[in-house]
Amino acid sequence: MMSLRRGGGERQEYNVVHKLPHGDSPYVRAKHVQLVEKDVEAAIELFWRAIKARDRVDSALKDMALLMKQQNRADEAIDAIHSFRYLCSRQAQESLDNVLVDLYKKCGRIEEQVELLKQKLWMIYQGEAFNGKPTKTARSHGKKFQVTVQKETSRILGNLGWAYMQLKDYTSAETVYRKAQGIEPDANKACNLCSCLIKQGKLVEARSVLFRDVLQEKKEGFGDDLRLKVRVQELLSELESREEAEAAAVLASVSVENEWRRPYRRTIRRLPIFEEILPLRDQLAC
Repeated sequence: MMSLRRGGGERQEYNVVHKLPHGDSPYVRAKHVQLVEKDVEAAIELFWRAIKARDRVDSALKDMALLMKQQNRADEAIDAIHSFRYLCSRQAQESLDNVLVDLYKKCGRIEEQVELLKQKLWMIYQGEAFNGKPTKTARSHGKKFQVTVQKETSRILGNLGWAYMQLKDYTSAETVYRKAQGIEPDANKACNLCSCLIKQGKLVEARSVLFRDVLQEKKEGFGDDLRLKVRVQELLSELESREEAEAAAVLASVSVENEWRRPYRRTIRRLPIFEEILPLRDQLAC
């Protein structure tokens, strides 16, 4: 391992460049191995040591779980969070729940994901989210930004809708997607709602959602969001295919119904005995 012992100014500059925390503790050594040496397995082992040493447990447990997820060890990460989250501060619990949601999704434990998402929604409705504050600071791709309770609620509802879709509970999925759209309209969630409606055969509603909430909103173009553009094209193709199949089924049904309504013409076939009687009848008439 590269030595962490450097001069004051040089060490501070080195830490800034590599986004390392200051100090020489077990957690700092784990971050050094993760970010500088890029040795994931060694970093996981060092994060374990940091947790056992009670060194920055909030960050150590979260960082270790995320690395385990990268290494396809999601079940181990879940067990680790359940076992050691009691060592973490109250402020860290919400962040750990967010990690758990992703881990449940990663390893297909959808029922547990649903229950945790419901729990998070309940906390929001009880005013316990964000530790009672109206906003929280989040980080994405190294940048910080503010998240409102409203935005967080919409995000969680979107995740819950996705989970219900995996369970093929399309009725529940439609309900939560509509709630999410009512709080904060979003093109991606609108596409998910459209897909949910198609699964239920609600083609008219699905087309309405797609045109009103996506195509109308993006009438100036999709810009750099090529994934959304592809998704919309796929949904339109699926809609057209379903609508054609439905129209064909209706025509076939009408055709069968008309066939049954045609007048029944009975063909009378004479029995052989009548063929023998008819000449005799003619003779009697004479």
